[in-house]
Amino acid sequence: MSSLAFFLIVVSAVMHALWNLLVKQSRHKTVFIWWMFVSSGTLFSLVLPLVPGPAPVPDGRILLLGLAGAACFVLYHLLNGRAYRSGDLSMVYPLSQTAMVYVPLWGVFILGERISLVGCGGILLVLAGAYSVQLHRLSLGELLRPFRNLRSQSVRAALGAGFVYSLGAIVDKTGVKYYSPLYFTYILVIFMLGMMTLNLLRSRYRRQIMSEWRENRWLIIASGPVMMGSFLTFRYGLKLSPMSYAVPVRQVSIMVGVLIGVLFLNEPCGRVRFLAAMLILAGAALIRFG
Repeated sequence: MSSLAFFLIVVSAVMHALWNLLVKQSRHKTVFIWWMFVSSGTLFSLVLPLVPGPAPVPDGRILLLGLAGAACFVLYHLLNGRAYRSGDLSMVYPLSQTAMVYVPLWGVFILGERISLVGCGGILLVLAGAYSVQLHRLSLGELLRPFRNLRSQSVRAALGAGFVYSLGAIVDKTGVKYYSPLYFTYILVIFMLGMMTLNLLRSRYRRQIMSEWRENRWLIIASGPVMMGSFLTFRYGLKLSPMSYAVPVRQVSIMVGVLIGVLFLNEPCGRVRFLAAMLILAGAALIRFG
C-alpha cells in the first residue's frame, strides 16, 4: 500500500469520525444526516465549476454504479442514525465499521485481490480491536458479552450498517476504477441526497426538518466540508490501493471515535476501549508495511 494512499485514507478516517461526532450531538439523527448531505452537496456543486478541464460524461454503467452505491450508503446512514439513538459513540461507531469483516472476502473472491500474510495479520488485529471494544473489562467472562449485546437494537443496527457498507465498498472500488473519483463521489452524493429526501417526505419527519436546522445550524454548516473531505480522500485513496486493505486501514477512525467518546463525551470503559483502538491502529500499521 503506497504512502500516498495510506495518508489519504487516514485523513478520511479522522474526518469520518468527526462527522459521526456531529451526528451523535444532533437531536433527530435521520434529519440531521439529511441536512449534512444538503450541506456537502451544496458545497460540492459550488466547487465543481472551479475544477479545471471539462467534466467527464458518465455512461450508463457509471450511473448504475452510483445508484447502487448510493442505495447501500443511504441504508448505512439510516442504520447508523438508528444505532446512535440509544448507543454510545465509542460503542456504536466501531461496530458500524465492521465492514472489514466482509471486505477482504469480497476483495479476494469478487475483485480478485491478493492479501499477503502480514496484511492478513493486520486485518485480524483490526477485527480483534473491533470485537474487544464492546468489553467492559479484560476478563474471560467478558469475551461472551458482545454476543449477549445482540439483543440491543443499537448493536444490531450498527452491525447491519457495517455489512451494508461492505457491499457499498465493492461498488465504490469499481466506480473509481473506471471513472474520476471526484465526479463519482459527486454522483454518489447527489443520488444519496435524492433518496434521503424521498425518505424525509414522510409525515413523521416533516416537522423535524426546520426544528433540526434551528437547533443545530452551525453543526450542519460545519458538516459540509468535513463530510466532503472524508468522501473525497477515501475514494482517491481507494483508487490507489486494494479494497481489501483500504477499508481496514480506514478503521483508524475507530481510535479517533473512541478518544472523542471517552475524553470529550465522558463515555464509560475508557481503558478497555482505548486498548481495543490501539489493536486497530497496530493492525493498520501492519497493513501499511505488509
